[in-house]
Amino acid sequence: MAVVINAEKRDEAKNPRQVRAEGKLTATVYGKAQDSVSIELNEKDFMYQYNKDKEATFEINVDKKSYNVKVKDLQKNYRTGENLNVQFVLV
Repeated sequence: MAVVINAEKRDEAKNPRQVRAEGKLTATVYGKAQDSVSIELNEKDFMYQYNKDKEATFEINVDKKSYNVKVKDLQKNYRTGENLNVQFVLV
């Protein structure tokens, strides 16, 4: 069963630091035969679900589109432990 996460397209006018200051996490969805999509999602909701099961399949809802994905990489700041970016790959 996929864990449902709501997200929105990333506003390219904001840099990632501004997005994180709003309590959101930048992410990228990519896969074969599809262009990558830059999104932002609620960091608290995502990390809660991710920490429960790191191998879970996520259903990311963005602008009436749905992506079934797995986490490929979670980038963190090695000093502060702050989450910086998530890379999702389509399943």
